[in-house]
Amino acid sequence: QVQLVESGGGLVQAGGSLKLSCAASGRTFSTLAMAWFRQAPGKEREFVAGISYSDMSTYYAAFVKGRFTISRDNAKDTVYLQIHSLKPEDTAVYYCAADIKRRAGVAVGFRFYDYWGQGTQVTVSS
Repeated sequence: QVQLVESGGGLVQAGGSLKLSCAASGRTFSTLAMAWFRQAPGKEREFVAGISYSDMSTYYAAFVKGRFTISRDNAKDTVYLQIHSLKPEDTAVYYCAADIKRRAGVAVGFRFYDYWGQGTQVTVSS
């Protein structure tokens, strides 16, 4: 089993920045592809960014490229999401997810992920 715990969310003004963290335990972290998803009120969960296990290749949803950066620190068993220039439409619960299947890249569909964190709330005021 893999346990994922997100942190770093909060209430910020538009234009501000946040750095979200997701700490993993229960499995060798370097073998996990990791991703961030978000879910806004009344909307489906959507892919935000992912990072592969194999070569640390990164993938981003088109609508967040240029503002969000995903990274991982295998020594700390942690994946991060750095967010700049936050917009009110970024308001959502942000979840991290782990894929154990050792894919060449990352999957963008939430059904491909095996483990999920509890989520951390990001609220952006205008």
